[in-house]
Amino acid sequence: DKPDLDKIVGDMLNKESKAEDSAAQEPPPAEGPVETVLGDEESHRFEAETKQLLEIVAKSLYTDKEVFVRELVSNASDALEKRRHLQLTASDASAAAADDELEVRVSCDTPKRLLIIQDTGVGMRKDELVENLGTIARSGSKAFMQQLGSEGEASPASDAASSIIGRFGVGFYSVFMVADKVRVFSRHVDSEDAEGEGYCWTSTGDGSYSLAKAQNVKTGTKIEITLKEGSTEFASKYNLERIIRKHSSFVTFPVKVDGERVNTVEPVWMKSKNSVTTEEHEELYRHLGQAYDSPRYTLQFETDAPIAIKSVFYVPQSHREKMGMGQQEACVNLYSRKVLITAKSQEILPAWMRFIVGVVDSEDIPLNISRESMQDSALMRRMSNVLSSRLLKFFAEQGKKDPDGYRAFYDEFSKFFKEGVCTDFAHQKDIMKLLRFDTSTTTDSSSPLSSLDEYISRMQPEQGDKIYYLVTSSRQAAEASAYMEVFRKRNLEVVYCYQEIDDFVMQNAGTYEGKQLVSASAADLELPGDLEGALSKEEAEALTAWMSGTALKDKVSEVLISSRLVDSPAVINEAGGQSAAMRRMMMMLDQSKAMDLPKQRLELNPSHSLIKKLAAIRTTDEELATLVAEQLFDNAMIGAGMLDDARPMLGRLTQLLEHAMPGESEQPDSAREGSV
Repeated sequence: DKPDLDKIVGDMLNKESKAEDSAAQEPPPAEGPVETVLGDEESHRFEAETKQLLEIVAKSLYTDKEVFVRELVSNASDALEKRRHLQLTASDASAAAADDELEVRVSCDTPKRLLIIQDTGVGMRKDELVENLGTIARSGSKAFMQQLGSEGEASPASDAASSIIGRFGVGFYSVFMVADKVRVFSRHVDSEDAEGEGYCWTSTGDGSYSLAKAQNVKTGTKIEITLKEGSTEFASKYNLERIIRKHSSFVTFPVKVDGERVNTVEPVWMKSKNSVTTEEHEELYRHLGQAYDSPRYTLQFETDAPIAIKSVFYVPQSHREKMGMGQQEACVNLYSRKVLITAKSQEILPAWMRFIVGVVDSEDIPLNISRESMQDSALMRRMSNVLSSRLLKFFAEQGKKDPDGYRAFYDEFSKFFKEGVCTDFAHQKDIMKLLRFDTSTTTDSSSPLSSLDEYISRMQPEQGDKIYYLVTSSRQAAEASAYMEVFRKRNLEVVYCYQEIDDFVMQNAGTYEGKQLVSASAADLELPGDLEGALSKEEAEALTAWMSGTALKDKVSEVLISSRLVDSPAVINEAGGQSAAMRRMMMMLDQSKAMDLPKQRLELNPSHSLIKKLAAIRTTDEELATLVAEQLFDNAMIGAGMLDDARPMLGRLTQLLEHAMPGESEQPDSAREGSV
């Protein structure tokens, strides 16, 4: 598993601040008298549940211990929502006359291994403590939602249900993953007991609990947790702030750690998109992406199908992968009712969209009982499909609305889209629409890039159903390529691809809008008209037979007479074989061994003077003809980008230079006179 960087940083801060930690993490002075248990405690067994079931909930249900903080803060938020509902609907002033600020207060005492989570919510009566805490899998929040549902939509607080988080009633017991002992002091907002009188629920998680009256209890609920020896990190202010920011940053009510509010970022995805300011989007983006810049693009999206979803997505200015830092993690979090369910979920969007930062929130997500993941994987796939399609539509809209801005975005993130073409077959066609290329018809590198749709709109009638592309290192190299000669002569446009992966992308896609994607190096095209001054058929057949059977028999599978070359003497035909770009990419993926070079198909230009001279000297000076044939082949291999090592040709070049220089008896008169 990958390390939790946030946790590591938090631990480092905790260690570095050890000297001040003990002073800083003393709980704030109690406001008023401390809670005190009155009289004898009543002992109870958990109703209808066993010690084994409690151990399963506390020790086996959750994958991450820190989730217990999320569960307790969520319960506190639910209690606050219930109290606010009472304030809105109470017929008298009792519930509404609350002077307490509705908030969650968290404090800790490191030396005592003590963690306190307190809310000023609705609180619980004695029977509710027994019913809600004494029975595992009893959810007071669920009952409250059912009550609201029976009241109908006309209720003044009918939307309160959408703010209630708890569903299963087991979240409270997650505290026993880290606790030796738990005490819960609670007083209901309209309790008939004497002022300040409430109840204390106590358990060590052994299958039983005790209940007693208590005095000096404030309205709401206060949970005192005595942590186990191995769980003291949860009595660290820094760690608690980190956990709350991670899991509970967006709960409705203030969450304060030692009096300082932690959840200060607005859950803007819950607002109408027209009411959200640029500053609010920037704040959320920086919080989610641990960034300092502003988002390049922002998309706030809401839908009811396949389930009710509220989401917001941001595109950063840049990404880390281009700096050689390895594949970055997904950065879209799954929330339910503003509470984190899965951080950096890999299931919300396809892997190639990992550069996107965002939030997806749904109150209808079917969660497992620990509320750490979805139960319905098919529904998750449908949700992912809807969100992915909306993002692709958004990018297409940006490409039309602001081509210059889209080009800057595409230049930065094109590798992800190309990865998507090769891996996301469900959206391959839509991703292909977003690709942009330089082409042979543009004037220079500053000209606008073309989409494949724009290329199709400019296709010549004689081009048929083929989109031609050439993978090369640069525009200059493309224009100098022998493969481009026939396209220039026939006035056909070619897409220029400058990255090794492009050939893999094109071959993987195969077709686009019913048109075949064909590499220029493997194109079956001929020059218009007859070839002037070409070798005769007999001369051509004799030359190709000699080259394939004698001079280049170990290097070529076939030597052909080409009908597509104008200025170049020879070229490698890649049709039916592995392209040079594909071969280079495969070698980069596996650098542990060299890839054997298969025999190639060599095409000759029968009109080129060098080929005609080669045919002439083949019978008079076979040694020189062989050297020329070998050099022609290597030149063609260089042009195709397939020559792995050029050093072996150095000796041959020296021999050819010697043949090119005049011998001593052939020196001009001026040279002989100068030597006397």
